[in-house]
Amino acid sequence: MSLFALGLNHHTAPLTVRERVVFHVERLRDALTEIRRGLASEAAILSTCNRTELYLAAERPPAEVADWLAHYHRFEREELQRYLYTLPKEQAVRHAFRVASGLDSMVLGEPQILGQMKEAARAAESAGTLGTVLHKLFQRTFAVAKEVRSTTTIGAASVSMAAATVKLAARIFPSLKDQNLLFIGAGDMVELCATHFAAQAPARIAVANRTLERAQRLAHRFNGEALELRTLPDRLQEFDIIVSCTASSLPILGKGLVERALRARRRRPMFMVDLAVPRDIEPEAAELDDVFLYTVDDLAQIVSENRDARRAAVEQAEVIIETQVSQFMHWMQARESVPLIRALREHGEQARRQELEHARRLLARGDDAASVLEALSRGLTNKLLHPPTQALNDTAGEERRALADTLARLFRIK
Repeated sequence: MSLFALGLNHHTAPLTVRERVVFHVERLRDALTEIRRGLASEAAILSTCNRTELYLAAERPPAEVADWLAHYHRFEREELQRYLYTLPKEQAVRHAFRVASGLDSMVLGEPQILGQMKEAARAAESAGTLGTVLHKLFQRTFAVAKEVRSTTTIGAASVSMAAATVKLAARIFPSLKDQNLLFIGAGDMVELCATHFAAQAPARIAVANRTLERAQRLAHRFNGEALELRTLPDRLQEFDIIVSCTASSLPILGKGLVERALRARRRRPMFMVDLAVPRDIEPEAAELDDVFLYTVDDLAQIVSENRDARRAAVEQAEVIIETQVSQFMHWMQARESVPLIRALREHGEQARRQELEHARRLLARGDDAASVLEALSRGLTNKLLHPPTQALNDTAGEERRALADTLARLFRIK
């Protein structure tokens, strides 16, 4: 069984591809079950706005998993293949550690990815696809991420997507104190964005969500208004800044709806940030005059501005990760020896039982106990030492010298 990771991320694939390879929460269990049934004994799927990755312990080759992924998301094999990476064993372990620690994120050091990896592990456990290897990998991954974040300053100067969004908005509006804000969705990213914007004391905040109760809970924190999604066609024109991040598989705001809102606003500009993958706002809305629409990929430059300041922290984090990768690979190698160790112990146990049964028969017929014990010990010794002795006699030259060295080390013969 081989451990490997396969997927794509913001380094290898554009948003137009990433949004087509998202595994939605409601279908994740079925996808994991499908993988478990035909491709891998263990599987976990990490699917975020910036990456979709499969962590697998499998007998089947990675190419078959890549074919399945393309078919599942309705890609031609060649169409998707150029965006994928496959990371075997040690590379997969190192990658998981780096991802959880925030070293592979668009926002260097961002903390959300660790929670997303924990969700991926929980989903796999719930689906029954988190076996011994992946369980150990994820537990070690979380421990490494905790050590990196607690012993380095990797996250101290991080510029989150939320902070970058506020920075972008400030380029459009000289002051946010006069602006009306609408947040679509009620998840962690929207909450972060709302927190950052609220610090600027905007004129008004509203939260729209499919579930009104969740919208009310979030809106209450910022003295805002809660809206149902179905009311947006009548209310969109009221807002200057719209930030959206939902798990919807279809756009929430279409070009036509935005165009009507602009007319009602008499062409006053609208600043829109779509943090969802797949996108919540139709890309064509960006073609409209007076609409400033940004996606997660558009924020890449802003969130990278503090990378130089964190270079020393990154180097520290990489040292921690390399040490932990070595330890995990040692565990993997030791685990690969388990079948051989079991076979050796069974071989010894079988020899023990045979000699013990023979000794019992001798005692039953009245043989001297001391002689029986002597015969038992001699017989057991001969049985255990015969295979290595025979192997040594059957070899010659360099092979014999190598085997002799191995036997001397195994039996601690100086």
